[in-house]
This record gives sequence, C-alpha cells and structure tokens, in this order.
Amino acid sequence: MIKLSNDSLDTSQNRVCALLGIELPVIEGGLAYVGNGLLAAAVSEGGGFGQIGCAGRTVDNFEREIVIASQKTNKPFGVNLPISAHSDYTPYFEIVRRHKSRIKAVSFGGGNPAPYIQLVKEIGLIVMVVISTPVQAAKAEAFGADIVICEGYEAGGHNGKAELTSFTLIPQIARAVSIPIVAAGGVCDARGFVASLVLGADGVQMGTRFVATTECEAHTNYKELLTEAKGESTTVISRHIKGPLRVYKNEYAQRVMEIERQNWDKTENVLPFIKGTKNKTAAIDGVVGSGYIAAGQVASLIDHIESASEIVRRMSIEAAEILQSFHRA
Repeated sequence: MIKLSNDSLDTSQNRVCALLGIELPVIEGGLAYVGNGLLAAAVSEGGGFGQIGCAGRTVDNFEREIVIASQKTNKPFGVNLPISAHSDYTPYFEIVRRHKSRIKAVSFGGGNPAPYIQLVKEIGLIVMVVISTPVQAAKAEAFGADIVICEGYEAGGHNGKAELTSFTLIPQIARAVSIPIVAAGGVCDARGFVASLVLGADGVQMGTRFVATTECEAHTNYKELLTEAKGESTTVISRHIKGPLRVYKNEYAQRVMEIERQNWDKTENVLPFIKGTKNKTAAIDGVVGSGYIAAGQVASLIDHIESASEIVRRMSIEAAEILQSFHRA
C-alpha cells in the first residue's frame, strides 16, 4: 500500500519497502554485463533497491562489484543470479554468504529457482523470483519466495514464452499469490509506477531506464542508442531458439532475425549469433554493429542520461503529484 501524506508518498505500509528496508519500492533489474556495483549503490542511495547482476561476471568480478557497492552506500542492495548464466553457482553463493551482512536479497530468473531458494533462506536473505505467468508465480510462492517479480513482454532482455504483457499479467499475479508483487516490463517513470500500483503491484523493477545513467558501466554507444529510440526501436529475437529476447533493433538484430528465418529448423546455426558474448560486444565494448543489446519498449521514453539516484528521487516526487491530481479530480 502507498498513500499520500502531506503531499508526499507514504510507503510506511508498503510490503516491498518493509521487506527490503527501502524508502520507495523501485528495484533495479539484474542487467547482464552492465549491472555494476556503482549503479546498484546509486539506486539504493536514491531510496530504491539496487542489484548487482551476476550474468557475464567471473566470481572475482562479482565480489569486486559487491565491495564497490558496500563502499558507496550503507543502504540495502541485492544481487541477481540468473539461473542459466552459470553451470555452477557454488562459488557465487560462497561470495553471497561472505557478504551477507551487506546483501539484503537475492533475485532469481531464467530457470527453476527451487534448488536455490532454501539455500538463500539459510543464509538469512530475502528471495525474489522473476516470473512471467500466474502458474510460475504460484510455484515460486510455494517454494518459499518472499517476492515475485512479474515480468511483462515489454521488458528488455529475456522474456517469458507466454508473451504476456504487464497490463494483463499484473492483475493475474495479484489474484494468484499472497506475497508482494513487483511489476517489471514497461516501466521507466512515475506514470508506469503508479499504473503498476493500480493494477495490483506493490512496487516496480526497471532495467532499461537504469542503463541510461551516469553510474551504469554500459558503453556510451549503448546509452546513446537508448536515448534515440523510437516506439518501434525494439524487436524480439531467439523466440524459437532460447526463448524471446527483446533487443534494440539495430542492423545486427535484423541480421539475426534473417538468420533465424533461414535456419528455423537448424538451431545450431543460430546459437553463435545470440550467445552472451555477442551481448558483451555491444553493451560493454560498444561495437553495436557486431552484437545485440537488451532494450525494453520503454526505451522510446528515455531522452537523456542522468544519475540513477535522481531518477528514483524524481519518481517519488512525480508519483505523489499524480496521486494528488486524482484527489483534485
């Protein structure tokens, strides 16, 4: 629950804020390759909940980013462990255990979280699970998840095969589970935040918007592409290979789509073009013509690069203004 108090947002009774110990229920998505410690700290400093992405990181690099976040903020932050990103998570869990006094939560996505949930619980951390259908949400709750992050088809990066949009998914999840719900996909500002609350969410997760920030380690070429995006600037690749992957519609993505069309029955011919290193080539190295970059449909609403802390703070102010306008009406 979020209400107005003296023209400001009152989140004292919000379930996500209570669990995570934050001021505003705005969570940073895991962001493969570019979800760094400095960004996570900035989101948390703004009153939200930053996360360090594990995908694309070695064990040492993962720990280094946790240390950086710990040095930059005293506020809660978490880590994202996409299940399909690594074959052996044992060393990563050892890092999480080592830094459990600073890490508040672990989020899972991209596979079955059941084998890992109890382990995180034993460490003493909050468990968040990314889901894309009501059935998945109910299973996550049964497995012991504390929060479900319902990701709509508008989101950048890997999406659910059911291809449900946030507008229809959030109310279904609200009916399917009793634990707190975080909406993801299609949110980048206060309007999306308030709309998500109306649909039944307790908070939101944003990924694409936090890429276009001063603290994110994504290459400048990646960030600038997002600020230039139009309504039709994203597309979906890998739909019939590894599952839907929403990316920026550059020449590389269009080439991948053509390769998929020509090799619809030959998966092995497509896989080299959609592997994670092709994401790194564009997102980190900045060679955007030789790789793909994740981008949600909200990219068309991003017109400048700014601090992640400022984004969160402004969302709180503007959300209060939107709610005030409802009262005046």
